Amino acid sequence: MIQVAVVGSSKATPESEEYKVAYLLGKEIAKRGWIVVCGGRGGVMEAVCKGAKEEGGLTVGILPSYEGLEANPYVDIRVRTGMGWNRNPLVVASGDVVVAVGGNWGTLSEIAYALILEKPIIGYRTHRVEGLQEARNLEDILHFLEKVAR
Repeated sequence: MIQVAVVGSSKATPESEEYKVAYLLGKEIAKRGWIVVCGGRGGVMEAVCKGAKEEGGLTVGILPSYEGLEANPYVDIRVRTGMGWNRNPLVVASGDVVVAVGGNWGTLSEIAYALILEKPIIGYRTHRVEGLQEARNLEDILHFLEKVAR
């Protein structure tokens, strides 16, 4: 079973393009029987989990606190790390493939960890980094994921 690590903006709102794409991505991941792994908080992380849950998928949140209270309501499995931002390599390492959607410095660090760990990675509206494949739309992301899953 494929685990897809989705990283991105914690500030994305339901009106934003990043949130909408992450939500639809979550639905597609679940339809394929794959697992969503993310940082478990809001924004892109909430969107991908929400989409996955609506399709009966499984979601894992690698959380920054020991308590796990910051988990979005669509996280099934809460991994409470107490590590703050230092959890970022765990999010990436938990995925067989990584998708970056929007984001800022935390997302940039996760992109770097994906490249260090030689994980297949694609990004949508995110940092431009050598080694990161750029997606123009959801279809590009899904094509990339299907290719990796084969």
